[in-house]
This record gives sequence, structure tokens and C-alpha cells, in this order.
Amino acid sequence: MSGALTGPDGAPRCPWALSTADYVTYHDEEWGRPVHGDDALFERLSLEAFQSGLSWITVLRRRPGFRAAFAGFHIAEVAAFTDDDRARLLADPGIIRNRAKIDATLANARVLADWAPGDLDELIWSHAPEPGRRAPKTLADVPALTPESTALSKALKKRGLRFVGPTTAYALMQACGLVDDHLETCVARSAGPGA
Repeated sequence: MSGALTGPDGAPRCPWALSTADYVTYHDEEWGRPVHGDDALFERLSLEAFQSGLSWITVLRRRPGFRAAFAGFHIAEVAAFTDDDRARLLADPGIIRNRAKIDATLANARVLADWAPGDLDELIWSHAPEPGRRAPKTLADVPALTPESTALSKALKKRGLRFVGPTTAYALMQACGLVDDHLETCVARSAGPGA
């Protein structure tokens, strides 16, 4: 597997980020940066579930449509969606119209609406690995899941959330900065999670 490759501006980046301009922007400005707040984490968790089995670019390019369709991923608002809202989502060409994933997102919002403010943030971030993890040199060094993502998946499922398997949980951890999987020589590599 490849190490960091030279991007359009001459800086080294993770190879996956170089296939489209959308990926370059997402990689440089969002991926691996710490995300906090229950609504923000609900959005990321939901989008990672929609991504399951698809390319991330498919979700990324539809993110504005997802945000519009799901009330900006405000948990309280999505939890109040009705059967009419569900029908609207299933017919919305601006999102991925997968019945199981839509139903899981609505069910997850209803579960999360009963949690205390900050509980989702605290639960997710309590599964961040200890600092000092080695930076991956190549894509082959980046895992698909870890003991921490497996534990996070189990904790989320135990609390009633759906579509949160260990691989999805690890993708969430990567996207939300619990781990920094930018390659060692990547220009976007930070000083570490939480930096």
C-alpha cells in the first residue's frame, strides 16, 4: 500500500484524498479534526451509517441534501419526525434512499432524545485510545476496526442505537478526531487527537 502522495499543491497527502477536489477539501479541513456536540456527532454517526457499503464520496456530495432532509441533524427535531417525514425521506433524491438506514437514523434520534445533554459526546469520546499511538506510514497500517471501536460499537448498541458496527464506529472515530489516521508524512497530520 502507498504512503502519502503529492497533492495538487505539491504537499503530501493520504492517497485516498487525491481522487477528487471534494476529497482534498474534506481531508484537509475536516477528517481527523475533533468534533464535539451531540447534534454534530449524531450527524457524523448517521452519515457513517449511510456510507456503509458505499464510497464516502457518495455521502459527502449528498451531505447538503442530508442536512436539509434531516433538519440539520438536530436530534430533538429528527426524533419528532412523523410517518409523513419518513415517506418524504424515502422519496428524497438528495439523499441515499435506503429504507433500513433511514429507519435506523430516525430510531437513533428517538433514542438519543432521551439522553441527557452531552451524553453522546461523553460516550463517544470515552472510547478514544490512549495518546501515543504510532502514526501510520502507509494505508496498510490503517486498521478497519480496533478494540476501541469494537467497545464503542457495543456501548452504542447497548444504549439502543442501530447501524453502529465496529467498522462504522472506527470510521466515526477517524472522521471525528478520536484517532489521527493521516499518514505520517501527510500535510494534514495534527499533533494528535484532541489537538
